[in-house]
Amino acid sequence: MTMMSSSGTPFRLIDHRPEGRTAEASALRGHALRQAAKCVVVRTRTAGSPPRHTVVVVPGDRRVDLEAVAHHLGGDRTAFADRRTAERLTRCRSGSIVPFTFHPELGLLADPTLLEPAEIYFNAARLDRSLAIAPADWAGLAHPLIRPVAQHDPVAVG
Repeated sequence: MTMMSSSGTPFRLIDHRPEGRTAEASALRGHALRQAAKCVVVRTRTAGSPPRHTVVVVPGDRRVDLEAVAHHLGGDRTAFADRRTAERLTRCRSGSIVPFTFHPELGLLADPTLLEPAEIYFNAARLDRSLAIAPADWAGLAHPLIRPVAQHDPVAVG
């Protein structure tokens, strides 16, 4: 939040009861599920190289397409990172991972559909506070690699 304040980027904070699940947090914040920025950490392997970790951000009504992530990152295989690694690299509790990276070993990849709504929402590195921001403002601060890495989630509603 300091980064946004110091840059003059407009954003809103929303306090709510603790929640880390995307659909439930979206309901608490009062917005469509597609406006949620769902953040997951993945591990991509490439033959002969150590695995790389990336925060992947997709709209809340979609899921991460692991094959597409591997393709866009030039890897052989991508899988979800284990919880301990994700929390260590992001310094966020699972369910409150932000769509920013502050660790040199962590990349940032976002699906272009995340940029479509007027505002996106995500937990602000804690389960009881969220942030709302224009997606173009977020992208200007976060500098994600934008590639199609989301697929429709048949169980998502909203």
